Amino acid sequence: MRRTKAEAEETRNSIISAAELVFFEKGVSNATLEDVAKAAGVTRGAIYWHFSNKTDLFLELYNSVPMPQEDMIAREIEEPGSDVLCYIEKAAGDWLDEMAGDEHRQRILTILLRCAYSEDLLPVLQRQQEVDDRHVALLENAFAKARSEGYLNANWTPQSATKALWWMMGGLCSDWLLFGRRFDLVAEGKEALRRLFGSFRQVAAAMDIPAVC
Repeated sequence: MRRTKAEAEETRNSIISAAELVFFEKGVSNATLEDVAKAAGVTRGAIYWHFSNKTDLFLELYNSVPMPQEDMIAREIEEPGSDVLCYIEKAAGDWLDEMAGDEHRQRILTILLRCAYSEDLLPVLQRQQEVDDRHVALLENAFAKARSEGYLNANWTPQSATKALWWMMGGLCSDWLLFGRRFDLVAEGKEALRRLFGSFRQVAAAMDIPAVC
């Protein structure tokens, strides 16, 4: 009996959901498509109908994580007279809120952090690098605008400010995800952001802006 498009989509989503749990529990390298099929309650043939191999399934799982709204961020930093540093700090804080409240995002990023990226999984790593490169370029443009408008402290360049923020956010989330959520990601993370952005600001400019962005 021929399956409907809705049924096929439901099966596909069930496979992706099962892969998320299996990869989280076993690791991508140790998990097999047989493990995923069993967890999803389907045959391996059903998996191959939707995905060519484990890498293809892993890529789809990676793509299921909502990314920051890049177009919105790009528009915001181009607004005349906008306090770019304030907006970047708020966007980073919003990301921490989303991370702390979204178990799906937590599992996917934990899987990515634990993955050994053997040769057959390199396409996933390459996809991550493409997204990261795009986000880094966006942040550098934002910090460059802050410098041109006199907000960025002369001790920082757009590149060094971007790296400091990128490394801090990456370190915060990695430590929180991999080592038992042993601190309050949102409260301590936003406090760290406040201190970091305080160092980004020109002293004169900092005196003229609200304490809370």
